[in-house]
Amino acid sequence: MTTIPVWDAHTCVPLIPEYDLASLQRHIDCGAYYISINIGMDFNPLSDIIQIIAGFRERISELDFLIQVESFSDVERAQREGKLAVSFDLEGGVPLHESPAMVGLLAKLGVRQIHLAYNRSNSLAGGCHDEDIGLTPKGRKIVDAINTNKLFMDVSHTGYRTSMDIFEYSNKPVIISHGNPRTLKDHGRNYRDDQLQACAATGGVVCINGVARFLNSPQASAESMVEAIDYLVQLIGPSHVGVGLDYVYDTHLDDGPEGLETNLWWPPEHGYNKSKNGFLNLLFAPPERFLEMSVLLEKRGYKQSDIAAIYGKNMNTLAQKVWC
Repeated sequence: MTTIPVWDAHTCVPLIPEYDLASLQRHIDCGAYYISINIGMDFNPLSDIIQIIAGFRERISELDFLIQVESFSDVERAQREGKLAVSFDLEGGVPLHESPAMVGLLAKLGVRQIHLAYNRSNSLAGGCHDEDIGLTPKGRKIVDAINTNKLFMDVSHTGYRTSMDIFEYSNKPVIISHGNPRTLKDHGRNYRDDQLQACAATGGVVCINGVARFLNSPQASAESMVEAIDYLVQLIGPSHVGVGLDYVYDTHLDDGPEGLETNLWWPPEHGYNKSKNGFLNLLFAPPERFLEMSVLLEKRGYKQSDIAAIYGKNMNTLAQKVWC
């Protein structure tokens, strides 16, 4: 199997400050040189998020194969040295407490991308599993702050109207860091064709994820992920397609903050359910899928240059534009 350099736009680890990030070696073994990991969602208190960032930054500094992303040059160094550049992303704007200044602070702490609503609506924006209120005046101020601080403006987990508002309002390219085409799998977390085209029109990139619930495969097969990639390539072109695996390492270690209402954030009517042990019953494609998918893409006639673009170069190029 061919190892192609991978920019993984979104993957998760347990939101525990002491979590051992040595597990991310699996990403390097599968070709990754960059990964964005989640440090909190709308239901995570800001006090917990700060502790998580502190713990993760300390662990990154201790592990020789990881590099904390402070600037784009750290990504370049990771590529040269065969290491993994790690930055953080915030899933939802509630922890910002409606303060644009919080965006600048989190940027200094290593956050490189933010979306405004995690499934449910808040004072900034509408979520994909809620009444979609669109981008609010307070939300526009946060978008301005994300653009000013040179972060990726992400619209994962947000509602249709909100995403279209952000595509129109943002003065920088917008990304979907982990989302799939709704035409292939009709689910509220997936994206309609006009959303995907609007994202590309901003100069952004749509990164497919490997969550079985959002693919045409209960096993989150490599074939179903390649199907999603190929659909996007035909719709918006190979220069606007990427990967954001959304794999969750060690799911058994993190059951969320105390009092988390699972049915609120992941509504059963949208196909989410709990397993017997009480954890959310979702199947995630592992990093090894990157190796399998490259073979399948080659069989479909994709050139190495196009596979390399989809796997990493597109997001790498966009980061140079947005971050620098």
